[in-house]
Amino acid sequence: MFRNYIGFFFIFGALLGIFFGRTDWVPADEVSCEIVVAGGGSAGIAAALFAGEAGSSTILLEATHQIGGNTTSGGVSYPGLFHAWGKQVIAGPAWDLILKTVKLNGGKLPDFTKPVGRAHSKLQISINPALFVLTAEETLQEKGVEIRYYESPSSLKKTAEGWILTTSAMGETRTIHCKQLIDCTGNGALCAMAGAKRLREKEVQPGTMNYLLETKKQPTLRDKKEWNKLLEEAVQKGTLRPEDIRSDLFSAFKPGRSSSFNYVYEADNSTAEKRTETNLRGRAAVLRVLRFMRTLPGLEDARIVSFCPEVGVRETWRVRGDYLITVDDYTSGKVWDDSLCFAYYPVDLHTNATGVHPKQLTEGIVPTIPLRAMLPAGVENMLVAGRCISSDRLANSGLRVQGACMSGGQAAAAAAVIASRENTTVRSVSIKAVKDLLKKYGCIVP
Repeated sequence: MFRNYIGFFFIFGALLGIFFGRTDWVPADEVSCEIVVAGGGSAGIAAALFAGEAGSSTILLEATHQIGGNTTSGGVSYPGLFHAWGKQVIAGPAWDLILKTVKLNGGKLPDFTKPVGRAHSKLQISINPALFVLTAEETLQEKGVEIRYYESPSSLKKTAEGWILTTSAMGETRTIHCKQLIDCTGNGALCAMAGAKRLREKEVQPGTMNYLLETKKQPTLRDKKEWNKLLEEAVQKGTLRPEDIRSDLFSAFKPGRSSSFNYVYEADNSTAEKRTETNLRGRAAVLRVLRFMRTLPGLEDARIVSFCPEVGVRETWRVRGDYLITVDDYTSGKVWDDSLCFAYYPVDLHTNATGVHPKQLTEGIVPTIPLRAMLPAGVENMLVAGRCISSDRLANSGLRVQGACMSGGQAAAAAAVIASRENTTVRSVSIKAVKDLLKKYGCIVP
């Protein structure tokens, strides 16, 4: 009986606190902010960082254990491109984060003023992926961004003020009230919840599984002809699969540690089931390669040092926006009246049959990204940035790389910040005001 009285008074006291205390009380699992960024890859980091830098209360949702996406978990630890034809075309808070990481690691930047011709990889920046996670987390939090790992959007409701977003997190549900949403998920998942149309091909580009091998000796292989013969025999026996065979695997025959990778055909992370299946196939390939190498004289002690947590996926869904950037738009460097940022990379479509043969841009051409391609058709107060931006497949093959994703993420965030401040929609914002805000924080605008 005594315990019942204690429980009664506890509940009664809590109710008094609610009715006579703060009028802005909300349950502990409900929060409010101005901007929610879904997805912590290159675009998501850039968007959240810019929004925080500009003073908007921002939440960054990431379904996995760390931010960075393909730059960190996927092993593509050489982001680019930020420079074109001897000058910088992408800058701002995201670029500052890259510089901070390189400096802290004692690294060195490429000579961006030196002509590289078709060797665009010479403009990419080598970074320490672990350090990038640490510096990104630190910088985001310094700017007031709340990072939420292991949390994914589960439902969405439109309101007069903006959105009510429900998320799932480790068996819990949480509710976020916000004015603007930025979809940086890589597959337009948030846009799909809002009813936006998405696009994709029947066949998606192969993904890449990156890993690190170590050998102490070198086998008695005379040349690559002998190597190719062994590979063909292994494929015929079923020891290896064609997608396991990459030319740089030959370098693993040299003593010491060497990076290697293999293709994963039909790599897709648009659903949890497909993402699981993609990663299982990528890891199984690493095991096949190791077992094959150990059959070679002198490589009996070959071992796997490490492998990336995720297969690097190149494409899934793209969101259909107010405008769809075509490959002709991209390769001609078209500039719209609402172009907010630049992008630069060759047309870079990977295929199962032939691999990749980049189509370089004409000298002097630098593509741009307009706001209209960041606006999901028929949806208000939502933007899309990164790999799932509104574009055709060939244009997207250049727009999906880190530099362009960061550039687009910053631009989307600037539009969201202006819309939030003025209590209007992103379709109604002043393009001049958005560009002025981008320039204020060091971004380069068309």
